[in-house]
Amino acid sequence: MKKPELSKHYQERLPSVIRKAQIAFSDRVDKDLITVINLSIGNVSLPMYPALKKRMIELGNTRLSDGVVKYTSTVGTLDARKAFLNILDASGLETSDLFVNITDGGSSSMELMLLGVNGPSSKKPIMLLDPAYTNYVEFAKRLSVPVITSRRKINSDGSFKKIDFDKLVTIIKKNSPTALVVIPYDNPTGQFLPQDTLEEIARICVENGLWLVSDEAYRPLYYVDDVVSSIWNISEENVPGIRGIRIGIESASKVWNACGLRIGGIITDNKDFHARSVNEYTANLCANALGQEIFGALADEPHENINRWFEKQKKYYKSNLQYICDHLEKEIPGLIVTKPEAAIYCIVDFKNICDNGFDAEDFVHYCATKGKVKIGEIYYTLLLAPMNGFYANPIEGKTQLRISMVETEDLLRKTPLILSKLYNNYLLL
Repeated sequence: MKKPELSKHYQERLPSVIRKAQIAFSDRVDKDLITVINLSIGNVSLPMYPALKKRMIELGNTRLSDGVVKYTSTVGTLDARKAFLNILDASGLETSDLFVNITDGGSSSMELMLLGVNGPSSKKPIMLLDPAYTNYVEFAKRLSVPVITSRRKINSDGSFKKIDFDKLVTIIKKNSPTALVVIPYDNPTGQFLPQDTLEEIARICVENGLWLVSDEAYRPLYYVDDVVSSIWNISEENVPGIRGIRIGIESASKVWNACGLRIGGIITDNKDFHARSVNEYTANLCANALGQEIFGALADEPHENINRWFEKQKKYYKSNLQYICDHLEKEIPGLIVTKPEAAIYCIVDFKNICDNGFDAEDFVHYCATKGKVKIGEIYYTLLLAPMNGFYANPIEGKTQLRISMVETEDLLRKTPLILSKLYNNYLLL
């Protein structure tokens, strides 16, 4: 009897680098004896925005008191769509001609975007700034969409080299991508792309007939003395032709501490793109109805409340990023540590301190499956993300790790010492 076979795609599929350590740790025999600090994925441990928490608690006794939870419309509930626009409004961004489609998390919006600008098995590539958020790389693989990149190099002091616009144009001319994806508050690098940089990228996209895709999931979280940076802050006067080529990726996960709601949004100023993205998403029926009900609490939230929340979040993450980066350099001399200007991540690079070379993926596996260090009476280990999954060419990230500021403040501040001890133990193997 002949048995069916897994597809080639499934046979070759490995877990995402942001989940790999967690899966490996789950099989560990002594896992119940170890306090695990999971910094591999942006799974925020803070309470949701108060209005969302209040809506969640009241939901069963108010809006869904009859116990009926139907599909919503594919485009999403009116309140959920208004919520994303209200958030943009609170930052002073133009929303009058924008269309919103609610999705199951920002990840679904990414996949919808790729289907809209490339389509499955496209011969034309999508363009990313390397390193790029791993889900863009992984979804491109899933859809057989080629990826081209413009490499961003980490300097020895932890800063990132500025974007070389001439290099961007050269790569675009040579490869004819359909779209350029930017993350102004960057995951994984923590680099901030100011408004003038976005506008220069926008000009390049207009001149070369590209879609400009901006992932703004971390928009309020920037720590430099600058103004909010967004594709929705680009005027037709500053960049003629910009209208109708912009696509934004939004998420309830990070700024609002609502990862598990799985609510995202794909926003565009192109009416036809919007209509066809909704057509495509009808196969999914709709996004999470309960998540939409909760997130919809932001539809009419006063802007002053939203902006106070932004400032609170910025202060929290800026403090923790500064502490982690400073103490990592002290605990592991010679370690390259990036200087985050935005988002909730930093990158560390071991390339200058390990004589025999350093394999970040192997080190992550060691921490998840064997590594542990004792502080006081408690054993700890770290779950981290190897950077090879964030580069189009995995060799580029071989010596690098991404660290997410997502655990409680107490655990975060133990991280530099724990990483140092784990690294020294690893060298003894």
